Amino acid sequence: MARVTGIGGIFIKSENPERLRTWYQQHLGIDVQAWGGTTFRWVDDAGQATAGSTVWSIGDGDYFAPSQASFMVNYRVDDLERLLAALRAEGCEVLEKTEASEFGKFGWVIDPDGNKVELWQPPAGQ
Repeated sequence: MARVTGIGGIFIKSENPERLRTWYQQHLGIDVQAWGGTTFRWVDDAGQATAGSTVWSIGDGDYFAPSQASFMVNYRVDDLERLLAALRAEGCEVLEKTEASEFGKFGWVIDPDGNKVELWQPPAGQ
């Protein structure tokens, strides 16, 4: 079973999300959308669009709970249910809550430093 197949997103916690979004937009040219982030589309070595994207977002961090970290990485996975079962069997702290939507399936595990790690199985074809 493939476990992590790539990075699906980077989420940054800020006490002042609007200020930080503006800084990234102004100084690094990131096209921050009204929802608080952007989606970077993947391209191949020739610069041609390919299936997949990476989300980048700044928010107040409520989504990171119970972690106190200032970031959360979202990892693309091949088979969320099998991976969560394997992580539980390996003694990892897997959160019971999972989500499924048009954006895919989501689950979470806490790493040994207490960081919440998001696992994402994208919809078919993405």
